[in-house]
Amino acid sequence: MKQHIVRIALGLVVVLVFIGHAATFYQLGIVAQLDHIIYDARLKLTMPRGIDERIVILDVDEKSLQEVARWPWPRDLMARLITDLFDVHQVALVAFDVVFAEPDYSSGIKRLDELAGKELRQVPEFVSTYQKLRPQLDNDALFAQAIKGRPVVLGYYLNSDEGASKIGAIPEPVLVRGTFAGRNIPFTSWAGYGGNLPQIQKAAASGGHFNPVVDFDGVVRRVPMLAEYGGDFYESLSLAVIRTLLGFPKIEPGYSSDANSSYAGLEWLKVGPLTIPVDESASALIPYRGPKFSFRYISLSDVVSGRVPAGLLKGKIALIGTTAPGLLDLRSTPVDSVYPGVEMHANLIGGMLDRAIKQKPAYIVGAEVILLLIGGITLALLLPILSPLRAMLVSIVGMALIVGLDIAVWTEMGTVLPLASSLLMTVAIFTINMAYGYFVESRSKRQFTELFGQYVPPELVDKMAKDPEKYSMEGRSEQLTVLFSDIVGFTSISEALNPKDLSAFINEYLTSMSLAIREHRGTLDKYIGDAIMAFWGAPVDDAEHARQGALAALAMQARLLEINVTIVSRGWPPIRIGIGVNSGTMSVGDMGSKVRRAYTVMGDAVNLASRLEGLTREYGVGIIVGQGTRDLVGDGVFRELDKVKVKGKDEPVAIFELVGMAGAVDKALLEEIELWQKCLRHYRAQEWDEAELALSNLSRINPNHKLYKEFTARVAMLRAAPPGAAWDGVTAFKTK
Repeated sequence: MKQHIVRIALGLVVVLVFIGHAATFYQLGIVAQLDHIIYDARLKLTMPRGIDERIVILDVDEKSLQEVARWPWPRDLMARLITDLFDVHQVALVAFDVVFAEPDYSSGIKRLDELAGKELRQVPEFVSTYQKLRPQLDNDALFAQAIKGRPVVLGYYLNSDEGASKIGAIPEPVLVRGTFAGRNIPFTSWAGYGGNLPQIQKAAASGGHFNPVVDFDGVVRRVPMLAEYGGDFYESLSLAVIRTLLGFPKIEPGYSSDANSSYAGLEWLKVGPLTIPVDESASALIPYRGPKFSFRYISLSDVVSGRVPAGLLKGKIALIGTTAPGLLDLRSTPVDSVYPGVEMHANLIGGMLDRAIKQKPAYIVGAEVILLLIGGITLALLLPILSPLRAMLVSIVGMALIVGLDIAVWTEMGTVLPLASSLLMTVAIFTINMAYGYFVESRSKRQFTELFGQYVPPELVDKMAKDPEKYSMEGRSEQLTVLFSDIVGFTSISEALNPKDLSAFINEYLTSMSLAIREHRGTLDKYIGDAIMAFWGAPVDDAEHARQGALAALAMQARLLEINVTIVSRGWPPIRIGIGVNSGTMSVGDMGSKVRRAYTVMGDAVNLASRLEGLTREYGVGIIVGQGTRDLVGDGVFRELDKVKVKGKDEPVAIFELVGMAGAVDKALLEEIELWQKCLRHYRAQEWDEAELALSNLSRINPNHKLYKEFTARVAMLRAAPPGAAWDGVTAFKTK
């Protein structure tokens, strides 16, 4: 009991440790890492895969850099590209996963401006030509003019480096300071930005940041839909694309409760008809469609060169981004270690349109804590009382249920439920229980074995060691069953064998007989030469002690047949054994002298069992049991042999042959036993003619049975010298 309490206490400590992690009081690195691994595996197993034809990625790849120019390309070229995309290819929207942060002077306009402002400002012909040509050479203005009035979304980046600079321009915030007042939401906050040229950003329909959330393992799984800068809130590139497509609806934050409640976490963003699940920091999980290239990629050089078939891009959302390694827009993701950043935005856009973004709301923390509490307490209380095998099965079933629940929540509810804490907690509780059992309880068991092993057979020590307080070696009186067995005529057999063969023979015999006793939960008391003494019901209680003793006796006789086959094959004489079994009240405990002690049984019932073993020779049977055993074994088949007076007892006792168990004795033998019982009734009624006739019939059935010969001789003797009316059928001679 004390060991169970210790195990339970250790299990509850484990539960508290994992609850602390789940409740975010602290973070266990191994748990967080395993959660990421499980999330990634779950994601990859359930990805829809296939190509999403609504979105196309116009790729600044190696081919584009080789055929067109080094990046960035001249803005006049980009202006023509935009015009072609909308006017010729009729795309629905263009979004740039690149930043136009620096002016384009590739036309030479910078030098012309310098000349017009200094050396040639007094030359009328130059000034006139300059004023005519400048609009055509202002590539940035040409690009701004091309995107103006069209659904073009520009990207920019935010940074939080120390002394972060503010480069270019970013769009107006989508939500202003104070929108989330009182909510205490842990937004991703930034200190600076790298935006586009002001004239270009102003001309664009919208803009969004393309900053991902990089987890501690370097993998990108989320993107902040809203990022905080200067107290205001700015949308991501993917969200900006969606809002542009929908006509710029307002962003409405969604909560599960009001700001005054104990839980006021942000759970979703409402954008027109779409609801976008977000976590407590307003980040959305990227719904990766598949490995990289799950969207149609078209080299931007093919668009510029007019090699894209007509109609291929019609109505598409076109994302312009880079996959060329030198342009450094490759990320590590759950689905690929090298993944184009532009395709992350494509996944988010597609996921928002399909309403396929998984949710991980703040209340999941509470749900996980409750699951850990219920499951952990159940395992902590249950595993200590189970066997190792059952504890392992319960733990496996528990983990299977946890995984099943997690998969159901993922697939049916679209919700991410952390799994690592539950799995590791289950493994930890199971491991602690097994380790405690191995190291602590095994040590207790060794100590218990050292104390009682000299008295108690090893096979019972395991059971006793589980609760040693229940067992005592002190003498007590109990209802038990005892067995004695001996080899008939062993002296003559031992004389026929040399010492080596005799040792081999007795070792094999005792081993086989002892195993039969052990298999039926018997306590091996002692060996006396070839004789064996065993008992049932102590030190471990056994309500079926008599039945187990009877089964062991039958098993010993069955094993004897196998032993004799081996013995005869070696040229040794076959053997026969006698077994006596009796049940009754006897003393059991640690008995002996100061020199040597033994855990054994004593009493009249024990002595009678020993006498019954000796009587097997007189009656020619293998097993004789006393009345006590006969009465307790209801499904045994017995033949009453006689009533005898044994040494040390004045009252006669009935003795029975154990023939077998009900259902295992053939019909012919049952009929023979029934005929014998009639014979015994005639014998005790002094009906000598009827008894003699029955014995004659029995002798024809089994002519070599010593029992029938013995009673035939008795009938002849008693017929010649009738015993008188007071005779009670008890055998006239006393046993040894």
